[in-house]
Amino acid sequence: MPAQQPASHKTLGIIGGMSWESTQSYYRLINQGIKERLGGLHSAELLIHSIDLEPIATLQAQGEWEELGDIMASSGKRLQAGGADGILIATNTMHKVAEQVQAATNLPLIHIADVAAQAINKQGLKKVALLGTQFTMTEDFYKQRLIDAGLQVLIPDTEARKEVHRIIYEELCQGQLLDSSRQYYQQVIKELAAQGSEGVILGCTEIGLLISQADSPIPVFDTTAIHAAAAVEFLLGSTEFSSK
Repeated sequence: MPAQQPASHKTLGIIGGMSWESTQSYYRLINQGIKERLGGLHSAELLIHSIDLEPIATLQAQGEWEELGDIMASSGKRLQAGGADGILIATNTMHKVAEQVQAATNLPLIHIADVAAQAINKQGLKKVALLGTQFTMTEDFYKQRLIDAGLQVLIPDTEARKEVHRIIYEELCQGQLLDSSRQYYQQVIKELAAQGSEGVILGCTEIGLLISQADSPIPVFDTTAIHAAAAVEFLLGSTEFSSK
């Protein structure tokens, strides 16, 4: 039985549904983490606003990030009104508008790229591969935070990026876990490892549904699991996150 600790009175607001396939992983992992730390019947105090992914994906494809920022900020404000003490965006890609969410709520936000970088630095790695949506792999909103943390970031070539992206939206977000796609991701990881990657970031919250450490010749950093672990620390008051 784990040692008993004072239960936290913090409530975490989760902006989820992008996709619900991975949001349910967050719910499970955060509650498992609280139970492991506190024992007994303890579970996490969570508020979840689950957003419809279909219009979000359409707006992403159209590059309508200002509108997406408004949607996410509105979600954050709803969670704040419900009593959330902090915010977690349960998706990598939508951290592109994380600053808008924070500005709208002024609540601490657990940034997925920051906690991923911390986990990688803890293992002493310097060069890592990044898999995710096209937006996450190619744009600065995510990669720059890794670079600022002292990491070198490698991404797949153009064709591989297209296929990695397609698998996420057409398969993983729809609950399809195909062996052929697992094998494709494995090949991409092997190629990036051959280029010097010391580890690979699963920079989309659905990729961890398909790929595990057993599928990779280099250390795997599953952002869903890392993000959920950071949420547990926030709920227990072990770690403070910036509200600016």
